[in-house]
Amino acid sequence: MADGQQLGRLLLIKIGDGADPEVFTNLCGLKTRSFNMSANEVDTTIPSCTNPGGPVQKTSRPGIANRTFTGSGNFVSSSASDVFMNHVRASEAFNAQVVVPGDGTYQGSWMVTDFSFSGDVEPNMEFSATFVAADVLTFTPEA
Repeated sequence: MADGQQLGRLLLIKIGDGADPEVFTNLCGLKTRSFNMSANEVDTTIPSCTNPGGPVQKTSRPGIANRTFTGSGNFVSSSASDVFMNHVRASEAFNAQVVVPGDGTYQGSWMVTDFSFSGDVEPNMEFSATFVAADVLTFTPEA
């Protein structure tokens, strides 16, 4: 692999077990995944007070930050997936880490806003999930 390139399969979400110290386990089965970092745009545009008929320059500032992880793949039954599914069924926040290769780890409280099981006659049962930050996350840069 060329220098600096990262493997997409190393973009991970790890679910915490709630113990002290907390142990994080990869959510197994993911085949596709993405991590989105965005912020709302707050319009700060003010027309000129001295030349109100002149050109107006649009200006903005960052608003609410949003961190979202989505993934889908084969559902793998395990003790770690049992812990994860208990959080999904209870609609509760839980500790997790999103590991972004070449960037770092985003850790804190997450919640699942959308979860689906799917399957056809022959292939394995699949799932998809959307995770959003439920509190302020801490970021640890990759070493």
